[in-house]
Amino acid sequence: MDLVAQSVENLGSIDILVNNAGKQQFVAELDDLSTEQFCQTYATNVFAMFWITKAAVKHMPPGASIINTTSIQCYQPSAGLLDYASTKGAITSFTKSLAKMVIDKGIRVNGVAPGPIWTPLQQSGGQPAKKLPEFGDNVPLGRPGQPAELAPTYVYLASQESSYITAEIIGVTGGQHLP
Repeated sequence: MDLVAQSVENLGSIDILVNNAGKQQFVAELDDLSTEQFCQTYATNVFAMFWITKAAVKHMPPGASIINTTSIQCYQPSAGLLDYASTKGAITSFTKSLAKMVIDKGIRVNGVAPGPIWTPLQQSGGQPAKKLPEFGDNVPLGRPGQPAELAPTYVYLASQESSYITAEIIGVTGGQHLP
């Protein structure tokens, strides 16, 4: 992968890998969810993460950290997000399995599971237009989160302060708990 090779060439190694790509398109009816969209969602959300991670791990020293972005959709999937929610389930399982696979190399693997966060995904077809005015209102905090509210969780998981944490998913969900 060119991205990994360029990073290693410029930095010498990869100490932190954050996998955060996401494709989300709301489709209300199963008959309307095309095989093409289903495959594209998996290619973006799961396959790309696998390929980048596989290329990066061989350049990661002990103490390195991989952080994958999953979603509350893994645990509380919404109707209309069948392909997206199922990729987030795959990412959660990938994270926990990979953590066990690479711990002998000294690499920690964790995930962040955002709840309703106000991102371009929502406005570009991730939610129906009629739901946007109330997006995030159903969480205990009563509002959608902002991307900046996720950043401290990623920083923590990348830092040595979390050196005893691996194979975990941390929710940033506005109060909707994860199981």
